[in-house]
Order: sequence, then structure tokens, then C-alpha cells
Amino acid sequence: MLFAQRPIPRGQTNNGTGQAERQGADPEEEEVSDGRRPLLDDSTRQVYGPKTSLFYFERDLKRNRLQLYEQDTSLTNFHNYDPVAKGGWKYQDLGNIGSAAKPVFYEIPEVIGLRSGFQAYDLYYHDPAKRRYFDTKSPFTEMSAFFGGGNRNMLDIAFARNINPRWNVGFELHTERIRKTLNPVQRDDHMAEQNAYTFHTNYRSENGKYWLLGGFSRMRHVVYEIGGIIPPEVDSTSLYFTYEDAKVWLHNSRARDLRQDYHIYHEYKLGNGLQIYHTFDNRNQNVVFGSDLTTSDSLFFNQERLNAQEDTTRNESDFAEWKNEFGVKGSYKGFYYNAFTRVRNGRMESPFFPDKRETFNEVFIGGELIGKISDRWSLSADGEYLIPGAFRIHGLFVSPWLELEYTKALYKPTSQQQIYYGNHYRWENNFDNIGVDQIKGRIKLDFNKISLRPNLTINRVNNYVYFNEDRIATQASGEAYMLMPGLIANFQIGKKFRWDSEVIFTEISGEGADNFRIPQLYANTRFYFDSPMFNENVFVQLGIDVRYKSSYYAEAYNPSFQQYYLQNTFEVYAYPVADLFLDFRINRTRVLFKYNHLNAGLMEQEGYFVTPDYTGYRSFLDLGITWYLFD
Repeated sequence: MLFAQRPIPRGQTNNGTGQAERQGADPEEEEVSDGRRPLLDDSTRQVYGPKTSLFYFERDLKRNRLQLYEQDTSLTNFHNYDPVAKGGWKYQDLGNIGSAAKPVFYEIPEVIGLRSGFQAYDLYYHDPAKRRYFDTKSPFTEMSAFFGGGNRNMLDIAFARNINPRWNVGFELHTERIRKTLNPVQRDDHMAEQNAYTFHTNYRSENGKYWLLGGFSRMRHVVYEIGGIIPPEVDSTSLYFTYEDAKVWLHNSRARDLRQDYHIYHEYKLGNGLQIYHTFDNRNQNVVFGSDLTTSDSLFFNQERLNAQEDTTRNESDFAEWKNEFGVKGSYKGFYYNAFTRVRNGRMESPFFPDKRETFNEVFIGGELIGKISDRWSLSADGEYLIPGAFRIHGLFVSPWLELEYTKALYKPTSQQQIYYGNHYRWENNFDNIGVDQIKGRIKLDFNKISLRPNLTINRVNNYVYFNEDRIATQASGEAYMLMPGLIANFQIGKKFRWDSEVIFTEISGEGADNFRIPQLYANTRFYFDSPMFNENVFVQLGIDVRYKSSYYAEAYNPSFQQYYLQNTFEVYAYPVADLFLDFRINRTRVLFKYNHLNAGLMEQEGYFVTPDYTGYRSFLDLGITWYLFD
């Protein structure tokens, strides 16, 4: 979905619980006898819009700093609608929407306990912790449709309405139908298909002491794997930049990631500065990979058949968890505090495990303290301890000109890294926990028409677990050190032009340095015209996006167990990619046109790669539209 989190500039009231509450409705805007409020007032002026259909996030409610957000009508970055582009191209994928993706830069996992490890499609999953909860004065509908060149299509629908002033319900629907960019054999020969939906609700009691947020989500993501282009050294008739005529390895192989979750958060005020809360989560992830080995697809895999599946590979893993968190929290004299206990139980199942299932039970204790000195100065610290052996501590300092952040963590390897029984690969490990120290700093420099954000990230990672050149889960014996200076810069040029850029330089050292494949230089820049036109009836952004990564031995992808792994033979060479875009808004409707890979045919190379044996986009035009309804 295409949203931005923009705080409402007007004030908010406080309900006595330390939580901000939306300002009360105007008595003249009460519902009429048929249960519907009038869309127009007596002057035929439309009274409902982005400022009356508001939303908020659970994390803000939990921290007693509830912030209401308007619906986004901005144009900045609107043309980058697909998840990889929206994330600033900081993911490595397989050159198409919906394909397996991983972060380019190292990230500390949010969960320090056991995770499934099947995370290739996390980017396309709507995390319940980041779900929007609505407070609307009228029925609200958001619709977004994107028609990508080459029949790559996405549709998003969101609906919410208040049953009464304190109770809201809603749903979201997301679909993807993404045609293969390499070797499609018919119009609807899809690489990725997704159907996902969410139902959610929020309620607060009349006296404001009790709040309830809840929802159910389900995602079914199917990928018809191609295995990449057959290298010319394997087949002399195979060429890399023929796109629809490319020769690929797989035609009868499919991966499916099915996820669903139930989530509830509720809290109750006991007294001034004291609340109790409870969070419940039940999540399930079922991952299946299948391949017909009686076809030429068998040539892609190693010849071992470990599960006695000679004609068909069917690798299946099922991960489930139940989580309950109980805590106390409150706000007192500008400080927020929280202390909790979390119990997490789960299991990983596979029909080929020796004992069929592996179970786990985890108990955490933790807390958080936030001191807000003023609107521009704050200091926070939080931490959790997994009994025994894993922990995370985190601190953040924010001032008008400087931000400093420190994280120290010891987290568990994933379940898949510890045990996996597939038809082509198998392992059982007893890896140690992974350790990390991370320091981040950012200086904030704002001038008349220039905004600069020089920044620095330093990582130290030990006992890192990765997939080696033999595609086997392995634990590093040495440490890796990452030094990552960067700069985010925004320039206003005259009254109608802007230039936005981000640059990150990465230097990795230490005995474990080679286990991280990160381009030394990452750059993303955008130059564009930004101005209202036609008496401010139309708002327009027209410009060019350019992205660049220096040459590096990017990790290759193995579809049979959905993981990226190290390789040292295929260098993904440096190549700047330019996209031309036009975004405009008429009233509350936004439209985008984007011409991908504008510089195709103008470079020394015929095209570019995103992953070994997977080429990036060819030139084609994308179209998208988003509009809101408030009745």
C-alpha cells in the first residue's frame, strides 16, 4: 500500500490516561436518522476528506503517545510503488515484483528468539505490528491499481468505518499478478501471484480506560520459479539479454508461502500513571517447494535425492508460534515506562524430520524507559532478556541537531539454519547465538534550501550464520566489522526544482568479512520538477531517478529452500539505472507514469543484473492510480 505517516498539524486532547485522543466531533456533524452523516454541508462544501479519516499505530498507543495521521496525498516517491523500489532499492531480488528478496545491508532481526528462517517473501507480507487502525467520521475507502509494463499488476483496497464514535472496523485486500519478465510462454504466465487480506477492529470504552486493537491476516504468495538464465558457458545458444526469449532452467517448479496470524492488543487504566496491557499473537507459516523431476527441471538440481523422492521434489516446512505478553506501563512527569513478561511457544514441522516436529518454549523479561525533555529532545532505553542466553539492549538519543543510537544483541539462529530436511539438501546443527554491536549516528543540518544528514553506522558481528558456496548453513568462526558512512541530501533549486540524494559507502574487515556481500558504494538520486499548475488545481512532479551499486559478488539464489547463498564466480557489475517519472494529483486522486530503464541501449553493457543469472528490468512503461472515497 502507498501511504506516508504524516502527523496531523492540529492539536490533540488528552483523555486522562496519558494517551492523546482525537478531538471530539462537531455536534453539527452528528449522524442523521438513517445512520449516515451528510457528505455536504449547507454550502455544498465537502466536509469529509483526508483530515476526517484518520489512522494510528499500535506502537504509539502502547507508548502513550497516540498520534493520528491523515491520509497521504503527497506525490514524493509515489512512482516507486513496488516494495523494492519503495524501499529505496535496498533489497536484492530476482528482477521482478514478488520474487525472493533480501536486504542489501545487514539488519539486526526484530525477534531475538527462534524464527522460521523462511524470510524470502517477508517484504510482501503486511506485518500486524505495523497495521493501521482507523478513526473515521464517514465510511472511508482507498483504492490503488498499478499496471506495470509486461503485465505486472497490483491492486490494493482498504475500507474502514466507525460503527460508533468509539468502535471502528475495516479490511484490506491486496493482490498481485506478476508476469514473468524472462521466458514467459503466454500472456498470463505469471512469476508471482499473491492474494492477501486483513480484517481489523479497534475499540475504546466510554470512559477511555480500556482500549482494544485486533485483527486477522492471511497471505498466500506463490512463485513459479525460473532458476535464472542458463549461462552461455553451459548452453552456447543461451544469451543473457533476450528477456522474453531467454533460456531459463525451470519450467515446472513452484514455491508457496502461506501465512496467517491473529493479533490482539488491549490495555486498561488502573490509576493515574499506571496501566496494564496484554498482547496475544498466533502466527503460522507453511512453506512448500515442489518440482517435477521427470522434466528438464531436474538438470538444475544436484543429483542427490535425500527424501526418496525420485520423480518429484516436495519440500515442506510448517512453523507456528503462540505469544503472550503481559506488562505494566504508564506516564509520569514526562517519562514513559514499561515492564513486561513474554511467553512464546512454537514448533517447526516437516514430514522428513526424524521426530516430525521440533518444539521450543521461550520466556522473556524486559522493559522500556522514555524521557521526553521537550518536543525536540528525548532519551530512551529498552531491552529484553531471553532466559537463558539471548538479549537485546537499545538506546536512542534525539536532539535538534544530533541522533545517536546503540544496539547490543545476542540472538538465536533460525530454525531452518539449525535443522532442515529437503530432497536436495539436509543438515542438523547446534549453532551458537549470533552477537552484534551496532552504533548509529546522524547529524541534522538544515539551511534555507538545503537539508543535509551525514550519518555513520558501525557494526561488529560474530558467530554469523550464512549459507556457504555449497549452499549449506554454516557458522562463521571470526568477526566482521562494517564501517558505513553515508549522506542524505535534499536541495531546493529555485522555486520549482528539487534534488534528493542518498549515498552509502561500506567497508568490511575482519576474519568474517567475506561472509557479507554488500556493494562498496550505494547511491540513489532524484532530480525533479515539483510545482502546482493550472491555478493549483493540479500538482505535478516530473523528473528522473538514478540508482547505482558498485560491482560485487552478490549472493546467488537457491529456490529449493528459498535462501540466498555465497558465490565467487559471477560478478554483478556496476551499472547506473535511470527511470523517468511523472506523478500528478488532481484533487485527491494521484496518478503515476514511470518509464523504467531509460538508459537501455545507451551503455557499454546490454543491460544489468540484480542477482547472478537474473537480469534487471528492460525498458517499459508503468501506470498507477490511487484515489480515496469518503462516503
